[in-house]
Amino acid sequence: MDAFIFDAIRSPRGKGRADGSLHEVTAVRLSALMLDAILDRNGLPADAVDDVIWGNVTQIGEQGGCLARTAVLASRIGDGVPGVSINRFCASGLEAVNLAAAQVQGGAGDGFIAGGVEMMSRVAMGSDGAAVAADPSVAMANYFVPQGIAADLIATEHGFSRDDADALAVESQRRAARAWEEGRFARSVVPVTDINGLPILDRDEAIRPGTDMQSLGALKPAFREMGEMMPGFDAVALMRYPHLERIRHIHHAGNSSGIVDGAAAVLIGSRAFGKAHGLTPRARIRAMARVGTDPTIMLTGPVPATQKALAAAGMSLDDIDLIEVNEAFSSVVLRFLQAFEADPETVNPNGGAIAMGHPLGATGAMILGTAIDEMERQDSSTALVTLCVASGMGAATILERV
Repeated sequence: MDAFIFDAIRSPRGKGRADGSLHEVTAVRLSALMLDAILDRNGLPADAVDDVIWGNVTQIGEQGGCLARTAVLASRIGDGVPGVSINRFCASGLEAVNLAAAQVQGGAGDGFIAGGVEMMSRVAMGSDGAAVAADPSVAMANYFVPQGIAADLIATEHGFSRDDADALAVESQRRAARAWEEGRFARSVVPVTDINGLPILDRDEAIRPGTDMQSLGALKPAFREMGEMMPGFDAVALMRYPHLERIRHIHHAGNSSGIVDGAAAVLIGSRAFGKAHGLTPRARIRAMARVGTDPTIMLTGPVPATQKALAAAGMSLDDIDLIEVNEAFSSVVLRFLQAFEADPETVNPNGGAIAMGHPLGATGAMILGTAIDEMERQDSSTALVTLCVASGMGAATILERV
């Protein structure tokens, strides 16, 4: 049975700090706003879907306690609809979509809302004390290093320079600014309002359209100190990659993903679900894949995940019209382009997380919606969405326009 996407929405991304526009909004409330928007936009009754599957990475405090179910109760969705929170780190939002699609394909449900949320200004990344980093019995055995060190390790291993990384970041900022100027996100971005209905934020606020090579060149590498201090994480990484003489630190705040707040929701269902509710499908999920990778270099997952998804679909990358690779760090995208000899014009045509930010639990669902909008704008047929994942994983989904 086919799984179709009928709608995909997101909030604007707010700066992930105390002066960010969304800082006063809780993860539960922002999630409920997205759920209500899906109902309203599609004229759905409160009990239309079988489940809400919601990605969220830092599941602690106000983002804990099965946030998905709490968001259902805070929304206009009926309390007969359950909710489940999932965590595949940065791919959580995409994995929520994939899990929903798999249930539709397997006949375990007809309609789902999937997506995710992360309020990084309110619940700090890493505050859950993950064992992969904090438990020496796990961290030492797997040569654990922070993601920034892993990103620099990718650059060193595959020959990417600071200029390569900065140039990709400048282009991401340019494309994101152009996309907003041309209204490319207008269909999908749902403005966030306060309890009185007054606007709080209606566009991504982390974009820096004036970014150039000179301004980025003035920034110091963000991960050099933690890598080179004695004993440092560089030494740990080099134990795993002893053929390298040293790690070249090229990443900084300007060529890495921004810390932001945000949420996204995707309406997924069978053909019968669409007919029952008068909905027209926008895309079909053709293939899905997830992989594990070396936990030290950690962020190379988009390459094998894409290969696995393409094999499942019986396709090659030449069959894909549009590609969204999450811009966790510049080297992640550079490695994808290098591995597939991909055309940079087809990858992230509207910019990415370097410009607009990466709300961990939501990003996968966000860029999937961006891909659908862009397929329709370009009148193209296929798209690939892929993300690297902390601790060494990757996820990918292939979409076919309907």
